[in-house]
This record gives sequence, structure tokens and C-alpha cells, in this order.
Amino acid sequence: MWKIDPFNYQRRPSTEVRIGQLLMGGTQPIRIQSMTNTDTNNIEASLEQCIRLIRAGSELVRFTTQGNREAESLKKIHDLLRDKGYQTPLSADVHFNANVADVVAQYVEKVRINPGNYLGSNRGNITSDYSDEEYKAEYERIRKRFKQLLNICNKHQTALRIGVNHGSLSERIMNRYGDTAEGMVESCMEFLRICREENFHNVVISMKASNTLTMIHSVRMLVERMEAENFHFPLHLGVTEAGNEEEGRIKSAVGIGTLLSEGIGDTIRVSLSEDPEAEIPVARKLISYIDAKKNHEPIIAEKNFQHSPFNYHRRTTHAVENIGGNNVPVVIAHTKENFEITPDYYFAENQIINIHNEVFPIFDIDEKEKIIKHSSRIKFLKMSFPELTKENVHFLKNTADTVVILESHHKNAPAEQKAFFHSLMNAGCTVPVIVTQSYKENIEEDLEIKAGVDFGMLFVEGFGDGIFLKNEGTIPSEKLNSIAFGILQATRARISKTEFISCPGCGRTMFDLQTVVSRIKSKTSHLKGLKIGIMGCIVNGIGEMADADYGYVGAGRGKVSLYKKKICVEKNIPEEEAVEKLIELIKINGDWTEPIS
Repeated sequence: MWKIDPFNYQRRPSTEVRIGQLLMGGTQPIRIQSMTNTDTNNIEASLEQCIRLIRAGSELVRFTTQGNREAESLKKIHDLLRDKGYQTPLSADVHFNANVADVVAQYVEKVRINPGNYLGSNRGNITSDYSDEEYKAEYERIRKRFKQLLNICNKHQTALRIGVNHGSLSERIMNRYGDTAEGMVESCMEFLRICREENFHNVVISMKASNTLTMIHSVRMLVERMEAENFHFPLHLGVTEAGNEEEGRIKSAVGIGTLLSEGIGDTIRVSLSEDPEAEIPVARKLISYIDAKKNHEPIIAEKNFQHSPFNYHRRTTHAVENIGGNNVPVVIAHTKENFEITPDYYFAENQIINIHNEVFPIFDIDEKEKIIKHSSRIKFLKMSFPELTKENVHFLKNTADTVVILESHHKNAPAEQKAFFHSLMNAGCTVPVIVTQSYKENIEEDLEIKAGVDFGMLFVEGFGDGIFLKNEGTIPSEKLNSIAFGILQATRARISKTEFISCPGCGRTMFDLQTVVSRIKSKTSHLKGLKIGIMGCIVNGIGEMADADYGYVGAGRGKVSLYKKKICVEKNIPEEEAVEKLIELIKINGDWTEPIS
């Protein structure tokens, strides 16, 4: 039975699936895919965008198919693509309408269904008295209807993606499991068991959420459950509603990169609220960066078995001033400047300076006598995992004013740093630890991706009381500071900016998503800590905005509905009025502050 090794890379064994001429899973490379954001019924525009995606490197292209009209349009697109000599497989994205899945499964190489809405919309009446009989009866209704689709897929050699979204779990699952990773896993497993009953194995699975922690936990939990029941289907990874620009890249690097680093994942889609072609280079860089860590020198460490990979628990530490304990993770900037978000400390000439210009020394581990004698309230100590001897652990456990700056020069540096944290927990050592990584990047996107992976896979585990991002390239210090705070926000370790939960857009999107996201960001980015969901349609809207403070959701062509939390407060607002109405809603609820000019 395969299990995640937290310290050493080993790819999860999965079965090989055929999607047209594309093989996925097994020993195949990790495949890159994307989705069009055109209206599927606009055949010319959809075909052109599909070709651009293929030329950019997308190995599979997905289209939204809301109804039979879209299914027939997709058939025409498929035929035209083949006439032009392109053999890239196409996937149909189906929600709410099992009949459409039956039709389009005859036309394309792959169909994605969502267990949460396979048989239609939720009734919206979640109660606590959903009886076992009702629960089982609904399952039998799903089972009977799903078998019909599997028969069609078998006949036409069509692959199937069972795509579970945190934002659209069924009323039945929500009633039994709540809005949880466990609910996502059970929703998937039900459909997998039916596939096994029908001897259908051409299946790919995805577990997606806009919350990186929920996404990571649900995928890990699913892998363990599948292993226990002898399922080995390939996995599609993605963070839904990741957003755009820096935020979208960092969230994707944190969520997808953490799992790829653990050997989990056979295909990825980076969901950005940008032109879909922009997703491909990000995906390629993510995969390449993980590949570079393979075949590393083994990291020998003992896992702490109190630490769960399925739940977030921040490592217990004692506080040294504002570092550790119940304090949010701090940010150390590499230079002292006027930043948009003020870091907690600055580095200068091998010293750490706080915002009050107090200076604190940095020591090496062989300077223990100096550390003991020094009168500073905070003593920073550079260390790496190989230096964590019994003697040094004893020293750390008996020095209450020391903060470790954790370095690593290992090929798989974050995995070695993870071993450091597990070792501290095994020893009962509560010293606070600031994680540092050094890069040599000149392209901002490259640094967003690499730092997002390396720091992200630690902070999602609750490891780290601070972040110290260093770079020897030409990227400005302001950008480094923004990335550091962005990683903490993406891992939910520290909220310091307005968070925008925006979908990538597709043929269901009811407005110009990129323009709207840009307009809302320009007017609300100063509202630090507020979460605003911007959704093109209702498919995942309410659910993926579960922890958003406000929501802006496409309700129809040119129409928008506004939400406070999960409650719709105003429906069908004309699009040209909706952004101002959103601002009015924020003001009415007392969450608005005027921007500082």
C-alpha cells in the first residue's frame, strides 16, 4: 500500500488511462491541460482558442457543455479540429444535466461530471433529519442513472473525469458530512465504486477547492481511501478560483506544488482569471521545478505521528517577543525600504532589525557560548537539518530567547526543512522557526512559482513562525515582500491583503471576467483582510465563496447577483451597476474604509 513519504520524493503508482491518443497516469509524464473561456456555441472563436491552447502546449482541452446545443457545437468543433490535423483530445465539462453527458460522451474523448450536481441542482433544504433510508435511496437513484453513462462511455471508448468541487457538494453529502474534505472524498468514492461494479476503469479524478488547505487535505485523504479499497486511478490537480496575476500563481504553486512534491498528480490545470493560454507556461514551470527535485539524496528522518496530513494544526511553539506562540508568522525583508505592506523585520549586515529600529544579532550554531552570554531579547540562530544533533536540540530546548532561521542547501530543500520540524516535534522542542530560502531569479513569475512551492508546502503543514525570502536576481525588493505575504495568505497562515477568489472563466461566464476582476481589484484592494469572491456563474459560485465576505456572481447575461457570505442579498443587477452596488453593500455592512491617497 503506497503512502506519502514526507521527506523523500516517490511518485504515487497509478493506472494508465487512455484519452483518445493521449495516455495519462502510470509512468507517463504529468500532463498539462486547460479550458476554453469562449461560448461553445461560437464555433469559430472556440476552435481558434482551442488551437492556440494546443500550440501553447495544452495536451487536453476542455469545453463547457451546459446543454444539448453546446454538445452539438462541441461535436462540430471536434470534427473541424480533426480536419485541420490536430489530434489533441477534447473534454466536455457537464454540470446539472446527466442527459447532456450521455450525448456528448459519444462525440469527444473525455467527459467531466460533477458528483455534486450530476442529477441536477440541490434542493437547498439541508436538514439534520436526512434518514438512512433517504440517503440510500438517493444513492440508488444516482447509481442507476450513472450506469447509463458508463455504458455509453464503454461503447465509445470515452474516458471519464469524476470532478468533485468543494463548492458544489450535493445536499445529500452536505447533510451527512458537512462542507468538509471528508465529504468531498465520500462523494468521489461512491462514484468510483459504481465504476468498479460496471468494470469501467478509464477514469481520472479531481478534488478541487479555492482554499488550498481543503484542496490538499481532500486529495491526500482520497489517496489513502483509494489505496485502502485498491483503487489507483490517476489524479487531476488544480486550485479552483485561484485568481489572477501574482495571487493566482502563488495559490496554484502552493496547492498543486505541495501535492506534486509528494508524488501525487498525473495531470494539472492551473486556473487563472486570465486568457487560458497564460495557464500553460505556469503549469509547465511548476512541473519542471518539481522534476528538478527528483532523485535527490535520501533524507533520513523520523515522522512525527501526532502530525496529521489531513488536518491543519500549527506546530506548538513558545513566543519570543512577537515570533511564535499565538502570533501570526512574521515576514523578514532582505532590505529596509518603504513597502506597501510593512514587514515585521529587516535584514542588514548579518543582523535583524525590527520596525522600531532595534537590532538583534544572528549567530551560528557553533557560537552557543556567545548566545548564552548575549543580552539581546531575541537571538537569531542559523541552522540546517544536519546540524540538529541531540546536543543542539538540548540547547534549543533550554534557551527561551532564541529563534531559529532554518536554512537548507539540499536538492529538495523544503523536504529537508520538513524533516527538521518533525524532528523538533519528536523531541518536544518548541523553539520558534523562521524558514528561509534563497533564489537567483530575474523573472517574477518564476519566483512566485518556486517560492510558492517551497514555502507553501511547509506553511500548509503549520510549520514556520516566519518567512525570510532571499533572491540574488533583479526582482525588486517590493516584489519579494509581496510574494512573502502572498504565500502566507495563500496558506491561510496570515491574512494581510484583500483576497480575491475569482474563477478562470469558461463558456458559462456571464460577463467579461478579466475586466470585472480588474475593476473590483482597483476599487477594493485597500480593504486589507477582506475576502471577495468573483464568479462567472453559479456552478461553483456559492460553495467556493464559502469563506468569502462578499460575492459577485454572474446570474445571467449582463446580470449579477451579490452575496454577503452565502446569502444572496440582491439579484439580477445590471452588470454596469454591479461593481458600485458591491461597494455600497460593503459600506452598509461597515467593512469599508476609504483608500489612503
